[in-house]
Amino acid sequence: MPYNSSNNHNRRGSLNISREARTPLLPVSNKMIRSLLPSDFGAILKVINDAAQAYKGVIPDDRWKEPYMSAEELKEEIEAGVRFLGWVEGGHLLGVTGIQALKDTTLIRHAYVLPGCQGSGTGTRLLEYLMGLAETPEILVGTWADATWAIRFYEKHGFKLVSSREKDRLLQTYWNIPERQIETSVVLRTISSFQLKV
Repeated sequence: MPYNSSNNHNRRGSLNISREARTPLLPVSNKMIRSLLPSDFGAILKVINDAAQAYKGVIPDDRWKEPYMSAEELKEEIEAGVRFLGWVEGGHLLGVTGIQALKDTTLIRHAYVLPGCQGSGTGTRLLEYLMGLAETPEILVGTWADATWAIRFYEKHGFKLVSSREKDRLLQTYWNIPERQIETSVVLRTISSFQLKV
């Protein structure tokens, strides 16, 4: 989910990476998508916090904080089962996104691209790659209701907004976020290619 949240440990599942093991990373000369390592921790935080500046003054003031994601919060996300992948170009991390399988659903989590690289296709490449890894019938992503650019991005890639009632149910089931964040968020859903092949 592109905003900061931590998953309840009793709700987390394990990410089945058997498909990822069969799917090579995407190399393009000196550009590639790769799994992020503990040594990338600081770079992940930088991408998230730099890109999240777009939310400042857009999302409700009571939801904004600096840094947007702390090192402790990122560590909690990783411990809860969020697996991060990144777009690396010339040895530099330019975009990150996470994937997390929970129950019968895959969540796309914390999708961010450095401000100077937005609009270059980096987010699209990451999203499409992660969507190809899903081994559940559906893929969900949550974002701030006021982040209209993020909503348009996901809609462009086949995601559809769910109803307000369904959004509340999904956020309470798959995310561990405060009630105020539920009120100010949306959820989008798509059917995974895994489901289409079954």
